Amino acid sequence: MFKQRLISGVILVILALIFIIHGGYLLLAVLGIISLIGMYEFYRVFKIEKTVGIAGYAAAVFYYLNLALGFLPDIMALIMGLLIVCMCFFVFGYPRFGANQILAAFFGFFYVAVMLSCIYLTRSLDGGRYLVWLIFLCSWGCDTCAYCVGMLFGKHKMSPKLSPKKSVEGAFGGVIGAALLTILYGFIFRGYMGEDIPYIFMMAGICAAGALLSMVGDLAASAIKRNYEIKDYGKLIPGHGGILDRFDSVIFTAPVIYFLSLYVICGNM
Repeated sequence: MFKQRLISGVILVILALIFIIHGGYLLLAVLGIISLIGMYEFYRVFKIEKTVGIAGYAAAVFYYLNLALGFLPDIMALIMGLLIVCMCFFVFGYPRFGANQILAAFFGFFYVAVMLSCIYLTRSLDGGRYLVWLIFLCSWGCDTCAYCVGMLFGKHKMSPKLSPKKSVEGAFGGVIGAALLTILYGFIFRGYMGEDIPYIFMMAGICAAGALLSMVGDLAASAIKRNYEIKDYGKLIPGHGGILDRFDSVIFTAPVIYFLSLYVICGNM
């Protein structure tokens, strides 16, 4: 299992490097595909992947096309439209669908498609080719550091009922580790970024904040699985599970890094 997980992880990192370094429409298209797969996994939990979920898929496709082409000036029209369509399914299909299924269809669009799109939005910022990596440093980096520190020093359970293996010590290690990895990353690429030392420490602070939220994202995905008594969202990635199993923390860190980069870093450039 470890070997399989390691190989899959290496392949994921290589693919991430290729798509994110390239950026542009290629990255947007890949994120769109990942979002649709993730939404399918999420909707399958609520048994709406082939019914109400269709409205969510359509909204996701429309949303990503709009990011590329910009034909809809106010995204609120799409949000309202999705809500109305979901409620039409509820009303005209009654009592086939429960209220929780309708809410899941609406929620899944934001939870997966919109939040993952922040990877592309971050990459599109000034200096985004470097800032976008903070998303993965504070999600996958935090996860790795938290695991190592938790294994060595973990004594106090962070959430015993939800995730018995996660510890408070591991959480601190994950946040600090993510910040230190960002500082190392900043100094390695400082010459390419053309930024001073305070900028690097600002990046580290943002990454630490993202790391805190990445653990919430991980636990939130686990909570949904526990509520519906499933082990993994899917089997697409050997050793890791589905898209949501691997990207659960990224889903939370992507918007955090995007907005903090937009208003804290880019606002001071």
